[in-house]
Amino acid sequence: MTTFHGQMNAAGLRVALVCSRFNDLIVGRLEAGARDALTRHGADDAAIDTVWVPGAWEIPLAAKALADSGRYDAIVGLGAVMRGATYHFEVIANHSAAGLTRVAHESGVVVTNGIITVDTMDQALERAGSKAGNKGADAALSAVETVNVIRAATAD
Repeated sequence: MTTFHGQMNAAGLRVALVCSRFNDLIVGRLEAGARDALTRHGADDAAIDTVWVPGAWEIPLAAKALADSGRYDAIVGLGAVMRGATYHFEVIANHSAAGLTRVAHESGVVVTNGIITVDTMDQALERAGSKAGNKGADAALSAVETVNVIRAATAD
């Protein structure tokens, strides 16, 4: 029996960060955290592309186009969805997550979900670089580890 573990080495990887402009105060911090985590783990900054879309709803469609391009080893969806007074929060949160999952399964490209879902702006700020760390960085590092473990497990 062989056990595989992904390495936290982003050297040589091409990564796309798909970011929502809606709540860009938060998403900008998630994007900066993701980019910082990738470069700290060896990625060339020039190999990290950021694509801005209107909102979290559009992230999966952009992720699919990027996956289909064949240019990227991983795609990281980054957004911030805050609960409001209507059911809209649940629709956006659930369908953006399902859409990213579908892109990963259909394309075979590693796709991670860094779309945070929160009740308040304070919670969003906590997850975008303060008390709760940076969920953009976490999603980027999950992508790196997953790419590397898949490569290790499927190597000839």
